[in-house]
Amino acid sequence: MSLDWKLIKAMIWVETGADSPEWRSKPMQIGVPGDPGLSSLLSGHEGGDLIISPGWTGRLTPVTIRTIPAYNIRAGVGYLLTRMADFEYRSTVDARSVEYDVTVKLGDSLERIAKDQKSTVDILKRLNPSIGHLRSGQTIRCRKGAIRKVITGWRHISTDSIARRYNGGGDPYYAQKLDYALSLIRAESHR
Repeated sequence: MSLDWKLIKAMIWVETGADSPEWRSKPMQIGVPGDPGLSSLLSGHEGGDLIISPGWTGRLTPVTIRTIPAYNIRAGVGYLLTRMADFEYRSTVDARSVEYDVTVKLGDSLERIAKDQKSTVDILKRLNPSIGHLRSGQTIRCRKGAIRKVITGWRHISTDSIARRYNGGGDPYYAQKLDYALSLIRAESHR
């Protein structure tokens, strides 16, 4: 994935325009009344929690995004990245945990052990690749983990994909406007 700063600048030009009073507070449209992007980014339900770094979690709020232009741009880029990311739910180990041994009890299954140990069946299978039937008294390796939403890849970033996924059809000419603004910005940077 390649995110060109010139593309972000073109988005700002298209969304606000330099002669608009919104330029001083909301250079990108995220945070304006009726825009769903702000709640999508901050809710944590659509992947924004994976995009926004922990240091910014408490600083990017509806108030700061609507009043501080630099925060508004950060939120706009964050929302763009959530719309361009591919997400899946996967079994992930807890980075703070270490491997340890668990003794199998009568009647145990991988599912029960995973639940009791706050792990997942997939983690148990990865740590114990030759595991077959469990036997009482058997020792298996374990590590804490959970099934979590993760970023698995990125969609191609282009003016068309931004118009479809980020703008969501709000402006039928958004891609053409981005193409035009981007051509001006690129021409200026080559001088």
